[in-house]
This record gives sequence, C-alpha cells and structure tokens, in this order.
Amino acid sequence: MSGTTAPPPPEPLTAPRRARRSIALVFGVHGAVTGSFVTRIPWIQHHLDLSAGQLGLALVMPAVGSSLAMPLAGRFVHRYGGRAAVRGLISLWCLALALPALAPSLPALCAALLVYGATAGMADVAMNAQGVEIEERLGRSIMSGLHGMWSVGGLLASPFGILAAHLDLDARIQLAVTALILLALAQPVCRGLPDIRAHEGAEEPPRFALPPRSSLVIGLVGFCAVFAEGASMDWSGVYLRDVTGASATVAAASYTAFSLTMAVSRLAGDAAIRRLGAVRATRISGAVATAGGLLVVAADSPALAIPGFALIGVGIAVIVPLAFAAAGRIGTNPSQAIAGVATVTYTSGLIAPAVIGTLAQATSLTVSFGLVTALACALLLSAGALRLAERNSPGENVTAMSPEKPSGKDLSAI
Repeated sequence: MSGTTAPPPPEPLTAPRRARRSIALVFGVHGAVTGSFVTRIPWIQHHLDLSAGQLGLALVMPAVGSSLAMPLAGRFVHRYGGRAAVRGLISLWCLALALPALAPSLPALCAALLVYGATAGMADVAMNAQGVEIEERLGRSIMSGLHGMWSVGGLLASPFGILAAHLDLDARIQLAVTALILLALAQPVCRGLPDIRAHEGAEEPPRFALPPRSSLVIGLVGFCAVFAEGASMDWSGVYLRDVTGASATVAAASYTAFSLTMAVSRLAGDAAIRRLGAVRATRISGAVATAGGLLVVAADSPALAIPGFALIGVGIAVIVPLAFAAAGRIGTNPSQAIAGVATVTYTSGLIAPAVIGTLAQATSLTVSFGLVTALACALLLSAGALRLAERNSPGENVTAMSPEKPSGKDLSAI
C-alpha cells in the first residue's frame, strides 16, 4: 500500500430534493442581485453626473474583477468546504450590491464595481461547482434548470428596482435594504447544500493558476453562446428601432422578451438534455440559434426580427450550463476548470457589445448580426467539445449517491 490517503466516500444526498432546491435558490439569489443592480444604473449615472463614456468605463470593472478573482474560489472551497464557501461567497456578493450606489465619485465607483465583480465571480464558480456535484450525485441533468433559476431571480428582482426608480427612491437606501434582504434569504437556503470537503492530504489549490488547456476548448463553445446573448440583449432594441422601424415601446420590450425566452428555455432544457445528450442538444441548439440569426439578418419588419431574436435565445439557452457541466468533469480540480471556462465565457459578454457597435459603425447592424449568426453556426461544429458533459453522465452515475462508492475526484475544488 502507498502512503497516500485514499479519498473518503462522497457524502450521500440523504435529502436530494432539498439539495437540488437549495442550490436552485442560491442561483436565484445570485440572479436577484444582478437584477436589482441593473435597474438602478441610470440613478447612479445621474447621481455622479457621468457621461456615457465614463459609465461604460465603470461597467467594465465587474468583468475585470470577476476574471481576476474567479481562480481564488477553489482555495476557499478547499479550506472551508463547499457549503461554507458558497454561503460565505454568496453573502459577500449580496452585501456588495450596496457598494456602487454609495460611491461618491467615478474612481470610487470603479473600485466598488471591481469588488462587486470579484465577489460575483467567486460565488459563481463555487455555486456552479456545487451544482455539478449535486447533478452527479442525483444522477440526472439539472444545470440548465439552475441557470434558468438565475434568470428567474433577475426577472423577479428587477420589478422592485423599477418601482423604486419610478417612486424616485434613493438607490443608496433601496440597494442597501435589498442587499440585507437577499443576505437574510441566502443563509437558510445554504443549509440544504451538501458539505463537500477535500479528502485528507489533498494539496491546497494555488492562489492563482492559469486554467487548464482542456477548459479553453469548452470555454470557446461558451464564448460563442455568450457573444450571441450579449449582442442580442444589448442591441436587439436598437436593431428593432433602426433596422426594422419598430416603435419605441416595442424596441424597449425586446430585452424583457429575450430574457423570458432564455429563462423558460433553461428551465425546460434539462429534459431535452436527458433525452438527447449534451452533444446532440448543443448541435440542435446551434441550428436553432443560427436560424434565428438568419431571420434577424433578413428581417425588414419587427414581425420577423422578434421571432429571430427569440430563436437565438432558445438556441443559446442551454450552452453555458452544459459548458460548466463539462468543465466540472475535467481532471481532479473541477473548480479551476470551471473558473477557466467562466473567464473565457464571460469575456465574450464583455466584448460583444463593443464589437457589435464597432462593426455596425463601420458597416451596418445587419452585418454585425451576420457575425452573431456565424458564431451561432460555430456551435454546430464545436458541439463535440461538450462530450464530457455526457461521458459518465449523470444518468450512468446513480451509484454516486451511495456512501460506499468512493469518489476519485479531489473535491477540494468543488
């Protein structure tokens, strides 16, 4: 026998429904923080008297903070365990909601949004890794539904921010109260999560490490999907108004319609993934998104463009959840792979609006969405990269719920 310590058997899900419900609610709380913040961005801009360019600079900071902090999530989980790490990081994310509105100047706002993004990214990695582990122990796909719950959380929270803005409430007070409410909700929710810990003798993850190469290929699939998502969410209203001649009301409603389409598709996506498998589901999704992009490019009226954007939403809805699920099954350090996929994927969301705007300025919005269509088509060719999401898939892994079945993974990163 070697001197290494064998990993302990995974903790059985004695209450699988509770575990699934708990992680779903964690995703909902995470989405609610985002939904609360975005509704008060106009107040923050007006309060600090920021130009469009200054606001744009500030809004880059969350993505920068996320990218820098995501690799640290695995270290938190290794040291404190999965349940405590998710609880601590989601709590910090809730509290960070209050920071941007308290900023007295542009530099302070950038610093606040850097912290806001860092806590968001670490919580995102920890809860996705927890979701992958719960999915494996349950023996069926749940990641698409979890991301659907994130969308639902944002949709449920945003009306409160809209109402606060309508009543002209001070965002400093409204976001602080919202942060405390979401913080209070997060505490009991996290109690139902399984307490996943590193086996004795497992090496602590480094403070910062480059993502493994295997995660980069998966990340590029997510990159294509999030580019299409970011472009559609930020530019669909402008496209409807300027290209198809839609009214201001129809153009303004495009974001809500697209978000609803994404949420519904993600909530229903797990059933399709279980039936089709990750690769076939990705190829079909890519075909649907490509058809939607072609419809948008060809549209000369809102009646054609709106269904096109809806098809893009349906087509890309399950791609990011599948990318995280595949990353979570790479090697012995799943959180490092998930962080790598998240970094590549979310970078796409950061650059997509700028790329679309620059290309539209040089050519036209129609040409810009031709690029979106091409990236959607790339999902058809790259679907095989997500095969890990179905290899030793949840459907074949039901024995993982047994306490006698040891896990070969180093769960320190989950």
